[in-house]
Amino acid sequence: MQLDNISFETAVQTRVDEMVDACTRCGKCVEACPSVKPAGLADTAPADIIGGILDILRDGQGPDASRKWAQACTLSGECITACDEGVNPRFLLAMARVATAKANHDLPARRRQGLEKYRDLGRDVSVLSQLQVNDEVLARLGQKSAAAAAPGEPPDFVFYTGCNVLKTPHIALLALDIMDTLGIGYQVMGGPSHCCGVVQMRPGDLEMSGRMGTNSIDKLSHSKSGEVISWCPSCYVQYTETTLPALERQRGARPFEMTPFMRFLGQRLDQLTPHLHEAVPMRVALHRHPGVAGVMEAATKILGAIPGITIVDLKQPALGLQGVNLSVLPEFKRELTLNELEAARNAGIDALVTVYHSEHRELCAHERDWPFRIVNLLELVGESMGLKRHDRYKELKMMQDADQIVADCADLLAHHAIDAAKARDVVIKGMLADQPLPLQAGERLT
Repeated sequence: MQLDNISFETAVQTRVDEMVDACTRCGKCVEACPSVKPAGLADTAPADIIGGILDILRDGQGPDASRKWAQACTLSGECITACDEGVNPRFLLAMARVATAKANHDLPARRRQGLEKYRDLGRDVSVLSQLQVNDEVLARLGQKSAAAAAPGEPPDFVFYTGCNVLKTPHIALLALDIMDTLGIGYQVMGGPSHCCGVVQMRPGDLEMSGRMGTNSIDKLSHSKSGEVISWCPSCYVQYTETTLPALERQRGARPFEMTPFMRFLGQRLDQLTPHLHEAVPMRVALHRHPGVAGVMEAATKILGAIPGITIVDLKQPALGLQGVNLSVLPEFKRELTLNELEAARNAGIDALVTVYHSEHRELCAHERDWPFRIVNLLELVGESMGLKRHDRYKELKMMQDADQIVADCADLLAHHAIDAAKARDVVIKGMLADQPLPLQAGERLT
């Protein structure tokens, strides 16, 4: 449905209102949610919790239990499949958080917070990526003006990195290497200049979120296929559940469809398999987050197609959109992480395999203390294909010393003209502090 001359916020609110009207308050979404128990809400009636969410969506006010549920959302997505009415409870919880922020803070305060978060993100992504790679590699990752310019001939696909995967550039580079080997034509876009708007939405600045997201969508909308391959799950949810539906209401059509990279690769498994010619004799376990439908299933299929790989089920719960989203329940997250590491040790695996970048950053330094490797899935795919990218992020983080890390990156610091004190601050706050479960030995620099 197209609504002529409406703002982004109005388009979003219209969709919220339709879902609020469709919701029957049955509580099935609450019953399915894995955050309810660790958030301390197990004794509250599910119908009361979702009913309070609807109240928050109407006027920004609601019971404590409902606000607590909204804040404890890890974006696992179980609520979506549990609903029989076509409502997306995950989207409603995001909008409830926006409504609460609007009720508690005026627009200038919300805008300042969004701007500060955006600047912090840009600083961390820029510095941590430049500590690891040179200008040529950054250009390949779409981070230089010449690489970001729209080509004369539209690409078959746009590969959208998002922002934070650039902190672990070896993962993004392996995705590009794999597509090159398969003969897939693409253009890379991403980084803070192609922000999805989630950083602005979280503090409740929906207008700026829409402005940033729509601007990026317009940049992404020029592939021959009409398909954008996305890496970041947070960006995927932001675009597919908020920005693209709102833009469709504003303009009458979606400019493209978005497909997560693992699903994209899984759909081409017959094309990929002949290139998996080197055996990788390892017993591995997959670190799983099910928030984007079909991604973990595709990852399992891809991993299982690598000759020599034996997949071990650690029988641990799979929760959240990605690792960072569990941070809203920090004690629960630490417990889950420790349980998985212990299960991996007891199972005698050779490697714990991550899919996304955020949990790779959080988990990789644990390799120092446990008898197995921490690797990304694309590293194993690449190894079988004869493709190699060094995990410099893990190498640096395992040093656990900001001064040593900065000294070890001195050549690239000079190359990029980055002040050593600035780099040290980013390393402390953006790398070493990104450690939800402390390492077993030694003290992190704070």
